[in-house]
This record gives sequence, structure tokens and C-alpha cells, in this order.
Amino acid sequence: MATLYKKRNSPNWFAQYFTAEGKRVSKSTRTANKMEAETVASTLETAEHGRRDGHDHLPSRYRKPHMPNGPSQNINRRNMLRLGACGLSSLCLPGSPVDAAIRRGKGKAKRVLIIFEQGGMSQMDTWDPKPDAPSEHRSPFAPISTKVPGIQVSELLKKTAKHIEKLTIVRCMTQPTPGISDSHGLGSQYVYTGEAPGGPVQMADMSSVVAMLHGSEAPHLPANIMVPGTSAQGDQTRIGFLPPGYRVFKTGGEPADPAWKVPNLGLLGVDQSQFNKRANLLKNLDRGVPGGDTAKDALAMIAMREQAVDMLTNPATQRAFDLQSEKHSLRERYGLGHRGQCYLLGRKLIESGVRFVTVDAREPLSDKYPGGTNMNWDHHDLSYSTGSSTLKKDGPGAGRWGIGTWPMMGSTDQAFAALLEDMEDRGLLDETLVCFVTEFGRTPKLNARKGRDHWTHAFTFVFAGAGVPGGQVVGATDKQGGYITSSTAYTLEDYAATIYAKLGIDTSNPIHTPADRPIFLAKEGTPIPELF
Repeated sequence: MATLYKKRNSPNWFAQYFTAEGKRVSKSTRTANKMEAETVASTLETAEHGRRDGHDHLPSRYRKPHMPNGPSQNINRRNMLRLGACGLSSLCLPGSPVDAAIRRGKGKAKRVLIIFEQGGMSQMDTWDPKPDAPSEHRSPFAPISTKVPGIQVSELLKKTAKHIEKLTIVRCMTQPTPGISDSHGLGSQYVYTGEAPGGPVQMADMSSVVAMLHGSEAPHLPANIMVPGTSAQGDQTRIGFLPPGYRVFKTGGEPADPAWKVPNLGLLGVDQSQFNKRANLLKNLDRGVPGGDTAKDALAMIAMREQAVDMLTNPATQRAFDLQSEKHSLRERYGLGHRGQCYLLGRKLIESGVRFVTVDAREPLSDKYPGGTNMNWDHHDLSYSTGSSTLKKDGPGAGRWGIGTWPMMGSTDQAFAALLEDMEDRGLLDETLVCFVTEFGRTPKLNARKGRDHWTHAFTFVFAGAGVPGGQVVGATDKQGGYITSSTAYTLEDYAATIYAKLGIDTSNPIHTPADRPIFLAKEGTPIPELF
């Protein structure tokens, strides 16, 4: 049975996704193998019964029975599929040390904070330095020691290096799905949903799924918020088949602007007593509709309206977004620019009870950085420029500044180090999973324009909080940072499975479309065991 890249025990994992001649294993072959596994598994599945615990607030069409957590769960449908995916690896078996570790770590997180540095951050210039790469392709930024002996990062992470004991650096991320490496939009969708775009059913963002399953800790705030969500990649969020009320809320604007406020957040001149009278009148009108107080869709609409009323009238709502209320010294510690203030707002929202926050920070156009029209990490040209990386004839990397400049790694290092320290000081890391991610990496070789192009074979994600062991590196790449050499390699599906497991979401229980089609979350993924 073809086991693709999911086989954890083989040092030649990449060869399992390709034939010996270098050809990709066909989709039809993979599909046939999966169907075979499902056929065997279906004979082992026991009858479903009972309602899913803890989800009574959902519309009934999104609630389905679940299997008992009894002895039979050791060999059920999902576990059989896991055996197929893992090539019968003992690492994946229920009851194994890895499985036990994952079970212990499940449910540690109450909240998730995603730092999405989009554009494709260069792994060899940041988290996976390669001082022995050929000189013509080597990064000019030297590796430095960190607070943890034996772990090195790029000198561009000097401030973050002091907090490595809080982090797990996963250097063996890979993304072998065809057709996505050339698209930042599809790559961003992949990060948001944890599932390769283009399937028969459009998958919703993980933040929307979590909002539906777990709701909000703060009824006056949306359960899932993106800061600020104004970039082209921010437009790639998806609600999929979920009700529109779970769509991610985007703050918009530029949080570093002292006059910034979330648009239309408040009554905007309407007298609150008059507003309350109108809201009460609307409630009375609901009672006049036959079945209006019991119909599922009506109840969902009423719940969303009540949340909207709470957002507009609760003073705590505006406080959650008020960066000016933070001490100036703390704001300076994060950095008073766009990225620093977006990171700080992410922390404020987590502290205010928002369940799932995504920070998608890209420096907006300003006079400070001439030519900075597209300041993400897509450095196809002049990666190591000390200013604008735009070529005279405009290459594909136009609109950026060099990796080592302040609006790029300078502000990122400062903001991330401040975030880690601030969250630890406030006790937020105990129950918040922090993920520092990008959609793919960069080529190990510099191109003719002295830049690096898209690269999906190997890149790095970083994790902290919610029981993630700190001070460790997972996986390894070759001396140029281009290919994974370790026996472990993880995908975006594994990343999604990790988030769901940390939140205590049982991915063996599907959610359902309005047409009652079962959808398994992170169905191709396995939680990254080293994070538990």
C-alpha cells in the first residue's frame, strides 16, 4: 500500500511520495489504496449512538451521534485509516507512547493565536540557518547561539533567541500537494483551513470550525478574529459550508495609527436607551411568528443578533480593541510600527477571551519605506538588499524591502520576542497555542536576480504555549536547507490536526454539511507528537 509522505518511521519518506524514477505516485493509486483501507475499516465500525457531548448549542443538522469511548475505539474506522496512512507504523497505534503523549496534551489549549507571516518566509535566513551552504547561495546572516545550548537561529532573530526555551522549532514542514507552490492565495487557504484547496467540498477556515464547535469565551466579541485582514492573502479566508455567522471577523485598518478604530463598532450617535427599545421591540416581534422561538434557523439568527447587540453596546468590546489603553512602554517594546501593534492587538484579543486570533501583518504603504508596495516575504529579487528590493525593470519580487531591514525581520524579531515575553508574564501561554507560520519556504539556491523563489519541499513552523515543550528542534534539513533529511516530516494537515487536538476537538467525529454529508477534520493529518 502506498503510504505517501505520512510514513513516520522511514528515513526515505520523500521517496514514498514518488517512484524510484522520480515520478509522482498517481492520484488514482492513492485513491484506490484509501478505498481499500476504508473497506476494511467499515467492517470494524460499531453502531453510532447518542448525541455528541458538549455541542448542544449547535443547530441539529450540525450535530451527529458519536461512537462510545470504550474498548472498541482501539480499532475503529478512524484508527484503521490512520494505520493505512502511517504504513502500519507503531508510532500511530492507539496505546503507543506517542499516542499516549498526544492524549495527555489534548485539550490543553483554550485559545489559539496564529502569527501568519505570509509570502513564504526564507527558512535559511531565519529559523534554519545553513552556514555550510555553498558561498554563492549562502545567507549573509550568520547563525547565533540561543538561550538553549545547541540550538542556533539566524542573527536576524537576536531578540527571539532569548526566548527559545519557550519554543519548539519544527524544521521539517513540507507541502507536496501539486499546484499550490505557485500560488500565495491557495497557499494561504491551505494555512487557514488545514486542507488542500480544490476538494469536492470547500473547507471552512479552522478558525470558523473552532468558532462553531467551541463558541466564544466572551459573548461580546466574535469567537474568531483576523488582524487586520486587509491583504490579498487575507481575502483567502473561507466559510465553506458553515453558517455565515462563523465567518472570521476582520478588524481592517492600520492599528499603528493612533486614530485607528474598528469601523462601525458602537452605536455611532444613536442613543442607547432608544436602541434598547428598538431591540426589545424586535424581540417581541419574534414572539409573534409561529414557531419563531423554536425553529433552528430562527434560533441561530436570534443568537447572532443578540451577539451583535452585545458587541455594539458592551463597553468591554471597544476596550478589547483599544491599543491606546496599553502602557506606552509596552507598545514600544512590541514596536510602534504596523507589525508590532498588530501583534499586540493579537495578545489583547486573546486576553479578552477571543477563541481564535489570526495576525496577518504586512507593512502598509507609507513614506517611510519608498517602493514598499507589497511588503510580504515573497523575496524573488534582491533578498539581501538594505532597502527596496525592487529591480529597475520590476521583477516578480517588486514592492518589498530586503529581509534584513527593519520593516521585515527587524520588526518581526522585536514583535515576536515581545509577544512571547508579554504572554508569559500574563499567564496566557499556559492555555494559548501560539503558531508562527508561513505558506511555504524559499529555494536553497539564489536565482539570477539574487532572490529566492517558492519552495515547498522544506520550511519551518514554530510553536509555543498550551503544553508545547520548549527549547527543542524537530526535524532537520540538508546543508542548504532545501530537503528534509530527518525521519520525520510534517504537513499542513498535521498542523491542523495538532491545533484541533490541542483544543480537545475529536477529529474522529465528523461535522456535517447542510446536506448531511460527513466531513472529517484534518482527515489526512496526525497531530505532531513532539508538540505534546
